[in-house]
Amino acid sequence: MSPALITAIVAIAAALGVAIVAGILHNRRSGVVREAESHDVDFSDLGLSRTGPTIVHFSAVWCGPCAGVRRVVNQVCADLRDVAHVEIDMDADPAAARKLSVLSLPTTFIFDADGRQRYRTAGVPKAADLRAALEPLLA
Repeated sequence: MSPALITAIVAIAAALGVAIVAGILHNRRSGVVREAESHDVDFSDLGLSRTGPTIVHFSAVWCGPCAGVRRVVNQVCADLRDVAHVEIDMDADPAAARKLSVLSLPTTFIFDADGRQRYRTAGVPKAADLRAALEPLLA
């Protein structure tokens, strides 16, 4: 084998290794509910509940994983009756998506009764993670 061929093989292997590590790290964050940064933005036009927390999730007709989010959110809302649910179609309301810096679907937010964004997740969240984030807001 020539040195140029060996160099090309090593470069391809290194690029593949970096891509694998990046993919693993990206998938690890998917669906993880994490605290959101506080913003001084008016979210009153999103249809948030004033009596309890609200789950807001962005979806689109063409988004396959969005159906999974819908099932998880409906299950959590059935268990926690004081939690409201708002689904926003990103294609129908791109202004709301821009306001919340939604860059990928599905993206889910939890707002408290005062309209403050408390949590955010990209991907399909686990029902237990949503419950854990919501229960302190119900107390």
